[in-house]
Amino acid sequence: MRGSNVMSSKRLGFLTLTLVVLAIGSILFAACTRPGTAPTASGNGGNTPKTGGGGGGTTVHMGSSNFLVSTTTIPKGSKLSLVDDVAVPHIIQNGMYDANGTPKPSKEPGAPTVNVNFAGSDSHNIGPFTTAGTFHLYCTIHVNMNLTVTVK
Repeated sequence: MRGSNVMSSKRLGFLTLTLVVLAIGSILFAACTRPGTAPTASGNGGNTPKTGGGGGGTTVHMGSSNFLVSTTTIPKGSKLSLVDDVAVPHIIQNGMYDANGTPKPSKEPGAPTVNVNFAGSDSHNIGPFTTAGTFHLYCTIHVNMNLTVTVK
């Protein structure tokens, strides 16, 4: 009788260890897949509705102090959906930080005016981008948080 209790105790310990390893592995897998996520194009089924200009939209996610991608390309006439994935505020405006980390607010000709406050864990649509070109957005709160938007 005593031998079966020892065996059951060993099995329980092995099962517990196996479940812990699987749980940690799942968490690590989920954490590793998020940061490198490329922007996703969305059409009618996405969060960004189609615009009259014929383009869908692109979604760019934000972390606590960065855009998860630094550049994105969208079709002319599209809106850009910015998603704040964390409970951290951001203020996104036209412009960029230079190589020294100095903010350079500016609006390129043809760019939509951008001045959006994120409270954290929310999203906003920017645009539409009606002119082809390269446009720069930055977070006024987080140094070197730049996004380059290319419109084709």
